[in-house]
Amino acid sequence: MKKVIFWLGMAISLVLMYFALRKMDLAAAMSAVGQAGYIWLIPGVLVYFAAVWVRAWRWHYLLRPLKQIPTRKMFPVVAIGYMGNNIYPYRAGEVLRAAVLKRREGVPVSASLATIIVERVFDGVVMLAFVFLDLGELAGLTGSSGFVGNIRSLALIGAAVFFVVLLIFLLAAMFPRVTRRVVDWVNQRVVPARWRGKVQGLAYRFLDGLESLRSPLDALMILFTSAVIWLLETGKYWFVMHAFPFEVSFFALMLMNGIVNLATTIPSAPGYVGTFDAPGIALLQAYGVPNALAVGYTLVLHAALWLPITLVGLAYFAREGLKWGSVPEDAKETA
Repeated sequence: MKKVIFWLGMAISLVLMYFALRKMDLAAAMSAVGQAGYIWLIPGVLVYFAAVWVRAWRWHYLLRPLKQIPTRKMFPVVAIGYMGNNIYPYRAGEVLRAAVLKRREGVPVSASLATIIVERVFDGVVMLAFVFLDLGELAGLTGSSGFVGNIRSLALIGAAVFFVVLLIFLLAAMFPRVTRRVVDWVNQRVVPARWRGKVQGLAYRFLDGLESLRSPLDALMILFTSAVIWLLETGKYWFVMHAFPFEVSFFALMLMNGIVNLATTIPSAPGYVGTFDAPGIALLQAYGVPNALAVGYTLVLHAALWLPITLVGLAYFAREGLKWGSVPEDAKETA
């Protein structure tokens, strides 16, 4: 199955890159990249790392019921996770950072994975909010905008999925005894006898990871922090835009951020090749940005999002004394 997903992701990336670049004027795009004012990438990278620090704080906040871990200790683990997502297939960085956290702090992998899934659900809610804020404007862009034309219906489907998952998590956190009884009932009737003990342990530790959602105030704090994270990341889009001779509104960049990050949930080659670039280029063209500038900006932005955090993650990974094959083995241990 993993091989099927891997090759499906590679195929999706190739197809999306073909559609994104098929009408590109290569000389004009290279000229746009060559003449860009790269000094603007410095504040862009700084504001992006501020967003990563806030992510580390949010994870610290989610993990408080399990263990109090300072944000400064969480930041390297989050950076390693980013590196894993950017290099490995299957978004393996999420499992990687859960495994590293277990090695460093002894937090069970299944419990920390629950907090990571909660993060992703809240991220999805914020991304959809970015899209919904601009649905009115988006309606006027759908004439010849390629991928953008179906965003309205996709946003509605995505919103339903994310809010249903969030509701399930909230109910599971608020009614832990009832949830455990449901888990036990399913475990007894569906899971083979030899696996029941392990499955029950995994499920209980996963539910422990949802404990931070029991307080409505904590849930609101996680939502607020998620919004701050993505607004900071949109700030990077804004700074990188100033390296190129075009301008769109900050709200347009919020919309782009929402669309491209929702698209990266689709299987793709490592580093979100194609799933990030194709919708980003299409949206900018829908706003009237010339094709060469849209391609040049999106590719430079993608590289600026990918390279710095990957290098930092690799440095922390090496400092931990980890080897490429060791952490996945640790991830199998959920005790």
